[in-house]
Amino acid sequence: MTEKYDIIIAGAGHAGCEAAYSAAKMGSKVLLITQNLTAIAALSCNPAMGGVAKGQIVREIDAMGGYSGINTDRNTLQFRMLNSSKGPAMWSPRAQVDNVTFPLTWRQTLEQMPNLYLWQDEVVGILTNNDKAIGVKTKLGLTFNSKAVVLTNGTFLSGRIHVGTVNYAGGRLGEDAACGLTENLQNLGFVSAKLKTGTPMRVDGQSIDFSVLTEQKGDEKPQQFSYLTKRRKALEQHSCFLAYTDEHVHDILRKGFKDSPMFQGRIQGKGPRYCPSIEDKIERFSDKDHHQLFVEPESLWTNLYYINGFSSSLPLDVQYEALRNIKGFEHAIIQRPGYAIEYDYFPPTQLHPTLETKQVENLYFAGQINGTTGYEEAACQGMMAAINAVLKIREQEPLVLKRSEAYIGVLIDDLVTKGVDEPYRMFTSRAEYRILLRQDNADERLTAKSYAIGLAEEERMKLVEKKLKATNTLVDFMKTTNAQPEEVNEKLSSLSTPTLAHPDKISRLLLRPQVKLEDLEPEIESLSAKINKIPAGIRNDIRVLAETKVKYESYIAKEQEVVDKISKYESLVIKDDFDFNKLQSISFEAREKLSKIRPKTIAQASRISGVSPSDIAVLVLYISR
Repeated sequence: MTEKYDIIIAGAGHAGCEAAYSAAKMGSKVLLITQNLTAIAALSCNPAMGGVAKGQIVREIDAMGGYSGINTDRNTLQFRMLNSSKGPAMWSPRAQVDNVTFPLTWRQTLEQMPNLYLWQDEVVGILTNNDKAIGVKTKLGLTFNSKAVVLTNGTFLSGRIHVGTVNYAGGRLGEDAACGLTENLQNLGFVSAKLKTGTPMRVDGQSIDFSVLTEQKGDEKPQQFSYLTKRRKALEQHSCFLAYTDEHVHDILRKGFKDSPMFQGRIQGKGPRYCPSIEDKIERFSDKDHHQLFVEPESLWTNLYYINGFSSSLPLDVQYEALRNIKGFEHAIIQRPGYAIEYDYFPPTQLHPTLETKQVENLYFAGQINGTTGYEEAACQGMMAAINAVLKIREQEPLVLKRSEAYIGVLIDDLVTKGVDEPYRMFTSRAEYRILLRQDNADERLTAKSYAIGLAEEERMKLVEKKLKATNTLVDFMKTTNAQPEEVNEKLSSLSTPTLAHPDKISRLLLRPQVKLEDLEPEIESLSAKINKIPAGIRNDIRVLAETKVKYESYIAKEQEVVDKISKYESLVIKDDFDFNKLQSISFEAREKLSKIRPKTIAQASRISGVSPSDIAVLVLYISR
């Protein structure tokens, strides 16, 4: 295989697919190598995209011209906006997707991309020259040459599957583990460790009694992820259901603890704190007499249901007995067991903020190889690794998103600055600037940046400009136009908020917590006329964004003020060859941590655990000189 590529990507999970799509879209010649071409973008765990903070990431991927949001919209079974009863900083879109068609749509898209080539094989080693990645070698004994390499190996690196006392090598149930690459990377100087994750059983829907379960429908007015594409027809939503464990089920599960690979020490890697197995939940939350389960459809093309919240690595007979003692599952038939998987990862403090490795130039890591968990976290890393690989090849400045610019920026900064010792999952609480990083304004924050580097389309950029112009026009209108008492008093009274004695600005009425724009629109003729002039395709987006900007204007301004104050530290760059050990006036721990992580800016240095404000003050003094 003598043909040379710009970028080679190993692994076609969500990180690999988004990396391949982004790099090819930017004009690079890309080779995507994966063990199994029929398992591209597989939904190994739950059949859903988005969720708390994850939904914001999918919208950010879409705003930058990635494909995850578009593909999700094309394969949605149910859409819900989580936390809609809270403030807009907490709103998080989530979609159940079709586990059969979602991967197929991804594959079809990749196969039709110019400059993108697929090869079924397994990468077992990195080719290097003078500590630079120059290609890969594969299990078939082939070598492929490239200018950069992106590794997106998921749970496959030395993966081992556990079901009770049974365990064997595997990267996913029914698929082989990737062996040899870990050792190759260790020989190149990288440090590896192990993590663990798991998944619940899949149950035949024909064997579930849904009549005794609690139905959970989608939103009455379902939204979507993509800013660019719109659904061609109304979404036909399919329900999820709620079920519950009880003390009897817990007692059955406890019988399997003696054979649990997690409790008996056969699994060394730490599992995800925020998505524990059912046995872990029973052990950690022993005071709870029940746990909620989400029963989610896998596809319109199968009868399978995913039992979210019932992840387990207990013996299969225990899983079966426990499941059949849950109301509605008395006759349940399992088609796939729940299992745990232990795999290698590489602590991400070995990476630059571009996701390029410090040890080997032009080698990038993205996804679970960095210790993250979740399709969304993986996909955004794949996109950012590909973007920076392309920019590096072109000798252009890298693109590093700040914590104040994107959840993606928060995620990557957390990884490379703090590292992980358990599977990392994104939450809104990890972001300091949640009011700025809302799901409704991802395009406003990111599309221009991506358009400038050649990823986001011109059409997408024009849509953002159109949207912002319409939003600002509507906001200005509400700030300068009065609502008359006779127009709104009846509505205000029904909302249990004081009526008007005199005309008042529409924007001031929106500051009342009881009042929403949808309450005022039908009452105020001029407001209704103004909104109706907005193109129908973006009208709802404009409503949401304009209302948020008015209601939370002071909070947004305060948060932006904090960002502006801190930004001076982002501009204080630390040179790559800076010797932290010469700073004898800072603590030994600080010198050790700074030398290991090698932060790029003072702001990044300030977020390293063990580096105190006084240490930063000394560092600022040296950098300023």
